Amino acid sequence: MKSLLAFALAISALSPLNLSTAAELPAAKPAEVGLSAEKLNEVSKIMQQRVADEKLAGGVVAIARKGKLVYLEAFGDRDVENDLPMETDSIVRIYSMTKAIATTAALMLVDEGKLDPEAPASRYVSALADVQVWTEDGLVAPNRPITVADLMRHTAGFGNSGHPGVGKDFQQAKLQDATSLDDYVSRLASVPLAYQPGEDWIYSNSIDVLGLVIQNASGQPFDEFLQERILNPLGMNDTGFFVPENKRERFATLYNRDQDGLKPNDSPQANDRYYSKPAVPSGGGGLVGTAEDYMQFLMMIANGGEWAGKRYLKPETVKLMTTNQLPKAAYPIYFGKQVRHGIGYSFGFNVRVEASDDWDSAAPVGELGWGGAASTHYWGSPKDEVIVVTLEQVRPYNFETEWAIKPIVYDAITE
Repeated sequence: MKSLLAFALAISALSPLNLSTAAELPAAKPAEVGLSAEKLNEVSKIMQQRVADEKLAGGVVAIARKGKLVYLEAFGDRDVENDLPMETDSIVRIYSMTKAIATTAALMLVDEGKLDPEAPASRYVSALADVQVWTEDGLVAPNRPITVADLMRHTAGFGNSGHPGVGKDFQQAKLQDATSLDDYVSRLASVPLAYQPGEDWIYSNSIDVLGLVIQNASGQPFDEFLQERILNPLGMNDTGFFVPENKRERFATLYNRDQDGLKPNDSPQANDRYYSKPAVPSGGGGLVGTAEDYMQFLMMIANGGEWAGKRYLKPETVKLMTTNQLPKAAYPIYFGKQVRHGIGYSFGFNVRVEASDDWDSAAPVGELGWGGAASTHYWGSPKDEVIVVTLEQVRPYNFETEWAIKPIVYDAITE
């Protein structure tokens, strides 16, 4: 890690206006969009300190306001052991940040009349027609079918390996051995639902199932649909389900952090899995990408579904992505034993529905966001016209970077 002297020198050299690598994104100086450059420099200090304290090996932060990129900086290393610096175009595992992109793909089909969000998901994936629901008294039939909307907002009924009722069945399904999206969903459908569809919210594999819905409704392989309809048109050239050989030098190392510090994660799932096209493209967490690529995607959403003269979604469809879609029965949202007070879920994002001192107190009502398992984050406030992307590669997942930076960014708004 960098010495304290190197840390001090790096701080003095930092500027939030270094946007030379952001040629494809419209850029501005902070003052031009009502932000304080001086306060944004505090973001740089925090990131450098987190690197110096070995909280993360390296990271990238991108900040935009009013459709203009005002801050793009890289910190630390993408590979500490080989002394390779993190760069603004470093490629990282974005894991669950994939979900918003997959949901956008589904909503594009909704706009085209090829997909009905209120229809039974079994209309598009027959394996979902015969699911059963676990109860303490035994298996029962669902009160209603799983809908496409349930898949998009995590109210479908799917549990996880930690659930006391279905965890054992979940593990026995061996989803990791699936050879295709069809095989994956068939294995998952063999596991009883953990609750009645629409009556709870459990973060689950539902967006992976949505990938098969998209594939069947479009008549095109899921990964090809994303590439052709979203990634290529938006210029998200470094985003995909694997890292081509000619880009691997930019692929950041994944680190595990414990009381002894940072150690590279050398498991096949952390590395080898990304060196070739996967058999099961995961809409729930399979993509890799860069900060600029993801910012491009978020700017399209923030602009009402249109970007660079091309429309991707209807404005009314974007509203489904930016407003809470959870039924009252699903509240409050739990993540394991963690209660996320004041948080709802739309089609693709979490949504701040009310202020809370108990969870992410700096977030304003209406803020959208989510994150990925390697401690990647993004959030945006439509009323403040602010979007932030922070990328790092540290497990287990933590909110430290987001919660350290967020109040500074909002405080930097001058008008």
